[in-house]
Amino acid sequence: MNENTMGPADDAADPLAQLRELRVSIDNIDAAIIHMLAERFRCTQRVGRLKAAHHLPPADPAREAEQVARLRSLAAAARLDPEFAEKFLAFVIREVIRHHEAVPRAAPAA
Repeated sequence: MNENTMGPADDAADPLAQLRELRVSIDNIDAAIIHMLAERFRCTQRVGRLKAAHHLPPADPAREAEQVARLRSLAAAARLDPEFAEKFLAFVIREVIRHHEAVPRAAPAA
């Protein structure tokens, strides 16, 4: 059920039952978000190890700018506030960079 499918008949239904149903949906979405974030961080950990092994900087401002533009566009298409999407991505990027900075750098080849 979404906000666009609720009709007048739903108004007469038990609001507590509706609330429970919506909360189950929210809980399922939260679980999916956590699992997707975990998968994303597994990928970025691999990126961090690759960068460290090849002496690349932990941050890539050009890539970050591309990601911001892409997520803002996705957010707008999904009718989500692009400002919120950008703030969320900025938080994720800060955490990724923190992880990348913690990856031990390989000793340069002699």
